[in-house]
Amino acid sequence: MKPIIGVTTFLSEQSKYSSVNKNYIDSIYAAGGLPVNIPIIAGETNYDAYVDMVDGILFTGGNDIAPYFFGENPVKQLHSMSSVRDEYELALFKGAYEKNMPIFGICRGIQLINVALEGTLYQDIYSQVPGALGHYPEHTAADEFYHSVQITGGTKLHEIFGTDRIFTNSFHHQSVKALGKNLVTTAFSEDGIVEAVESTEDRFLLGVQWHPEAMTNRHPMFLGLFTRFVQESLAYKQRGVSV
Repeated sequence: MKPIIGVTTFLSEQSKYSSVNKNYIDSIYAAGGLPVNIPIIAGETNYDAYVDMVDGILFTGGNDIAPYFFGENPVKQLHSMSSVRDEYELALFKGAYEKNMPIFGICRGIQLINVALEGTLYQDIYSQVPGALGHYPEHTAADEFYHSVQITGGTKLHEIFGTDRIFTNSFHHQSVKALGKNLVTTAFSEDGIVEAVESTEDRFLLGVQWHPEAMTNRHPMFLGLFTRFVQESLAYKQRGVSV
């Protein structure tokens, strides 16, 4: 029995394609899950039918989240936004969260989790966080180590990696600022940027700021994130079957 993992998609600039990077799909499949893309449907805010189809949801990377979703006006360094995608993912998150379904967020995904739980974001860490180091290298392969991440002991993230410090890739200019409800920071970069969050409740809710899906082939240790997520999703599926 394999759990079905819903994967969020993004709209192309011409809005002709609702798609996702294949690295997410490959990583979920390699971890033992069955990935299924969940399309963006403009004007739709009820995704309960999709939530009912899957056993876990992966929130992927992409656009900046529109700052009015966390009560701010935009700074001039804000990049591309898509309120259609924001509304779609917030609706998916609400449905999955209410069902206590396993949730995993990557890059934009960790930010979406935080905003959905009433947290805020740094819209641009380079202009808003004094002393911020590099977090978005140019002309660098996605599977290259870029900076270190310090992991807090006694957390799910520490269980997965089994160490206090790792190196990751990094491709973001936004990050978590004020934490959302029932969230705890479980990893930082050396300049203090939040690199991972987890739930304080009895549920699997994990977000990371880097892109592990781009690392799993060259650096297999990152597959552990997907393996744990898929295992939690399988347990969720089995609980539903046994009811």
